[in-house]
Amino acid sequence: MKKSLLILSTFMLFACGSGDDIELVSIGSDIKLPETLKSSSASKAKNIILLIGDGMGPNQVALARFATGGPDHRLSFENFPITGIVYNHSSDSLYTDSAASATAWATGVKTKNRYLAVDAEKKFLPTIPELLSAKGYKSGLVANSSITHATPAAFYAHIDSRYKEKEIAKMLIDSDIDIALGGGQEFFDVTASQDSPFMIYDKRLLDSTLLNSKEQVIGLFAEDGFDREKGTPTQLEMTQVALSFLKKKSQNCSGFFLMSEGSQIDWAGHDNNVEYMLIEFADFEATVLAATNFALANQDTLILVTADHATGGLVLQRPKGSKVQAQWTTGSHDLSPVNIYAYGPGAELFSGVMDNTEIFDRILQALDYENLDSSNCSN
Repeated sequence: MKKSLLILSTFMLFACGSGDDIELVSIGSDIKLPETLKSSSASKAKNIILLIGDGMGPNQVALARFATGGPDHRLSFENFPITGIVYNHSSDSLYTDSAASATAWATGVKTKNRYLAVDAEKKFLPTIPELLSAKGYKSGLVANSSITHATPAAFYAHIDSRYKEKEIAKMLIDSDIDIALGGGQEFFDVTASQDSPFMIYDKRLLDSTLLNSKEQVIGLFAEDGFDREKGTPTQLEMTQVALSFLKKKSQNCSGFFLMSEGSQIDWAGHDNNVEYMLIEFADFEATVLAATNFALANQDTLILVTADHATGGLVLQRPKGSKVQAQWTTGSHDLSPVNIYAYGPGAELFSGVMDNTEIFDRILQALDYENLDSSNCSN
């Protein structure tokens, strides 16, 4: 039986300084928990939804849980039936950046920090969207950073520096990505031609009924990263449009792959700002809920929720009264492993301890990639 999930995600925050830059966060009231999700009825995955909380370490998850509904509450993805632990070092450091970590998911190969979909010797590495395109798949990317930022770029760009964003923008236009929604207007210089993508710059056009172009769709809603005060779309809104678009476009195809990133959970960690982090986390949680409801209605969809790394060295100390003491220990990434949560056909492949490169291999295994036929996708 199909089920819908509903959760209250209102955070009550009192950012009162106490001692050495400790912030006090109110513990939320207990609310009704969603049912623990059971295994999917499908035998193998057709669609993949990869949801990334950039900078979302275990303590970011714990603090969001406490602030939302208290210690007995569970976030939506904490009700997924499968959980694993992911190690995330890069090829040249125990410390990973988003470029190296995303390259590991996208290609299955360790690389140097700053590199995108090339190995440590700068050799081309095929990405999941590129491999799946040959098998009749559609692919999409969503981020509330620039769409040329490290995490989304690792799925289409092949370059030795994440900071060459104008070159990365050109690579997106020439890529197999069917829909890309995010920021980054300043990096694109698109001249209208027969081969140019369908470009959207206005949030009011972010509507699946308008996305009927047979061309590649690129939505750019900010000069660079998003500023919520300027009315940019949420990760939830963009992900819902991308899912509608990809479902329609893949009807006569093998399936689709979507990566959607909550980019600014990481930025809040760099800023050591708990309130900012919880606001971004609320959007990410809403996105996970929407994706989960999609998977409940489309049982051949595998959802993965994970992070590239943790940011800020967030420490949660014993509570003071009804408030959790939250303290940052760095303005950079930290070395803690991250979690992965899985629901859908093939979810069991993501149990236990794994390296981030193994996520790539296990996604292809869930799709039974080796036995997929090449497809003449008609859309």
